[in-house]
Amino acid sequence: MLAYAADWLNILTRWFHLIVGIGWIGTSFFFIALDVSFRKDPKTPSDVYGTAWLVHGGGFYHVDKFTVAPPTLPEHLKWYKWDAYLTFVSGIVLMAVQYWLNARAYMIDPKVMPLEPWQAIAISIGALTAGWFTYDAICRSPLGRTTLPLAAVVFVLIVGAAFGFTHVFSGRGAFLHVGAFVGTIMAANVFRVIIPNQRKMVDQLIAGETPDGRLGAMAKQRSVHNTYLTLPVLLMMVSNHYPILSNHPQSWLLAALILVVGGPIRHFIVRHEAGDGLAKILWAPAIAAVGLIAALILTAPKTATLSGAAVSDTEVLALTAKHCIMCHAVKPTHEGFTEAPKGVTLGAVDDLVRFAPLIKAQAVDTDAMPLGNETGFTDEDRAKLAGWLAAH
Repeated sequence: MLAYAADWLNILTRWFHLIVGIGWIGTSFFFIALDVSFRKDPKTPSDVYGTAWLVHGGGFYHVDKFTVAPPTLPEHLKWYKWDAYLTFVSGIVLMAVQYWLNARAYMIDPKVMPLEPWQAIAISIGALTAGWFTYDAICRSPLGRTTLPLAAVVFVLIVGAAFGFTHVFSGRGAFLHVGAFVGTIMAANVFRVIIPNQRKMVDQLIAGETPDGRLGAMAKQRSVHNTYLTLPVLLMMVSNHYPILSNHPQSWLLAALILVVGGPIRHFIVRHEAGDGLAKILWAPAIAAVGLIAALILTAPKTATLSGAAVSDTEVLALTAKHCIMCHAVKPTHEGFTEAPKGVTLGAVDDLVRFAPLIKAQAVDTDAMPLGNETGFTDEDRAKLAGWLAAH
């Protein structure tokens, strides 16, 4: 019953997380596109940064952006914050349900670091928290006033975190934490900088004071950071479906390449929306293409080491009985599952033949399975499995 309840909590939380996440990303993309579309002409008032005309859904829209703020506070002011807040909250709940409650299966790999579940959870919470404070301190330092050096240091921070996670957690847990590390920074940017700064400017307007433009500039900087991190974080957060990424021996380097691909592609989109000519921005997809080619080369399939002797059906069934059946049975005995993941059952030779490509991807080409290698699946065992699969 507990596993059944956990499954439904996982499903509903994941659904909610996707809904509010889509809302947050959509709002972010819209406002960045709007921000780069403003134009100023001789008739534009001095306190207005620019004007944009938009058409969508059969309607025409006329939008002004003030250089700092309007002279007086409007009666109706729409805030955009709850999608970001709820994305983070639901993400943390999902992390707790999927990873913290099943830390031994999803986060811990004794070959990487033998941890107790409470230790893995403590490292997880501590790393995500430390990541935000480190990033925020960097942005508030003199380095924060220089765009390219700041971007380079933030890149090193994220890649450094990825390297650290891969030396603490299982492959799946490590790569997911890279995404959570970046996602925490993005959500905290909204909660700790963007919204508070906007609220201070509103309070200054109410008090009859001139709003501090530096507050708006800082909020804008963090908003831009968020939009450039969006494409990489989306792939990192779904990486658990792709062991070719999460369980690669150099998965931290793949995380770096995802940043190299996603960041420039987002830049290309933003600058194209701003009206820059292709000749001026083609360097961005070119860099992304180099990063993608490097990732394809790094993840190119390698010939599996095969067992020297022929492996019988009896031997391979003994392997699956020891290492797989607790999860991949019609009625799993593993506490974390009420049914076989993805409907993959491995109790008979016909099952092994039917799911051979999946088995090879998860247990031969990578060490994604068994989860957390709870059963101690050795390289010799994988070689036997590879030999049997090759023969069939």
